[in-house]
Amino acid sequence: MYDRILLTTDLSLGVDDAIEHAIDAATRYDATVYVLYVIDADAYSSYPGDEYVHEFEGLETALERAGTDAVDAIAERATAAGVETKTATRHGVPHEEILAFADETDIDLVVVGSKTRSGEYRRLLGSVANRVATMAEQPVTIVKTRVDDSA
Repeated sequence: MYDRILLTTDLSLGVDDAIEHAIDAATRYDATVYVLYVIDADAYSSYPGDEYVHEFEGLETALERAGTDAVDAIAERATAAGVETKTATRHGVPHEEILAFADETDIDLVVVGSKTRSGEYRRLLGSVANRVATMAEQPVTIVKTRVDDSA
C-alpha cells in the first residue's frame, strides 16, 4: 500500500510519537522512510545578525546543523528498526517545501507531528500540519502530542 513514507521534523515536542508511527508503518508495509527537515527561511532571513548566535556562526548555519543532526538521528532510529531511510533538508516555507518534496519524490503517505494546544494558540499561530493535511494530494497522518501552553 505504501512504498514511500515522508516523515517531517521540526525539532519540537511531539515529533517522537510521529517517528514511532512512521517507523511502524514502514515496517508493516516494507516502505522507505524519507525524513525531511525544512529550514524556515523566515527564521533566518529576518535575523539582523548582530548578536552572538551559535559558535560565532550565523543562525542559518545553526539551523542547518540542527536539522541535519535531527534527520540523521531519526534515520538511525529507523535503520535500527530495519527500515530503509533517506534524509533531506530544505530551505523555504515549511508547508510549501513539504508539499513539493512529497510530490517530487512520489510519496505515498505523509506523517507529521503536531502539538495539541488550545484553540486560541492555534488561531494565533496556525499549523504547518494543518496546511499540509489540507493541501497535500497524498494521504496525511497527523500524530498529535499534548503539550502545556504555559511551557
